[in-house]
Amino acid sequence: LWVTHSDSVTYYHASPGRNAEVVIDHFKQRTTEDEVFLVCDRYSAYKKLSKKLTWITLAFCWAHVRRDFLDAARSWPELKDWMLDWVEDIGSLYHINKQRLSCWDDSLILQWQSTAFKSHHQALKNALDAIDDKRKTLLTQELKKPQKQVLDSLGNHWSGLTLFLDHPQIPMDNNTSEQKVRGPVTGRKIYYGSGSVWSAQFLTILLTLLKTIEAWEVNPHHWLDAYLNACAENNASAPEDLSRFIPWEMSNEQLERFKLPKHSSIGIDSS
Repeated sequence: LWVTHSDSVTYYHASPGRNAEVVIDHFKQRTTEDEVFLVCDRYSAYKKLSKKLTWITLAFCWAHVRRDFLDAARSWPELKDWMLDWVEDIGSLYHINKQRLSCWDDSLILQWQSTAFKSHHQALKNALDAIDDKRKTLLTQELKKPQKQVLDSLGNHWSGLTLFLDHPQIPMDNNTSEQKVRGPVTGRKIYYGSGSVWSAQFLTILLTLLKTIEAWEVNPHHWLDAYLNACAENNASAPEDLSRFIPWEMSNEQLERFKLPKHSSIGIDSS
């Protein structure tokens, strides 16, 4: 099960494999070649994707970097303090970036942000520079293999790990994607997955619909009730005009009515 999401859409896709061709085929459907930032982990399929489609730039996940140091701390108790010192540095990055984003105005370019934002932005830049300098200095010293491995990986992915500095809209990790796939994965373990290809594909359609409208804070009960009634009134077929059910095409009034609590009567016209 693959999932990609943006601010407006969450899309699920079932595939027999996890190779790079799955994501390459997905993104090849895009009709423009404006630069896209793809927030992801360090899986090789994404790296192959960015080489194949050069308009995609990978923004790597700091949560996975943090996990590298935590895993090494557990596996090498004698290096625990050394590894946890890096975990603390990464935690500081998250804290400073959170302060910076609290002052971020997404309607303004970076240079026009407030004085408060610029202050936190400079602090974040200084913290990233300090981590990079620390890494480079330590690599000139005699290190044990686990230490060198985590620092080499950090350096190899540094450009993708620092994109969020000059592009505040980029999150520091891909935790949101992992959270969006956790529910279906938990379900697979409980009910042993879909029993056929068509049922797996049907599941991805429902997940795409429900998770997308959830992102728009639409009440799924109201949305499904209105959509299924419209189908019934159209001789059990999908309505020809779907704009009434697509969040970014609805009027503001329609969208607000769909956001009402479950037991509210919203009186949506399905004609």
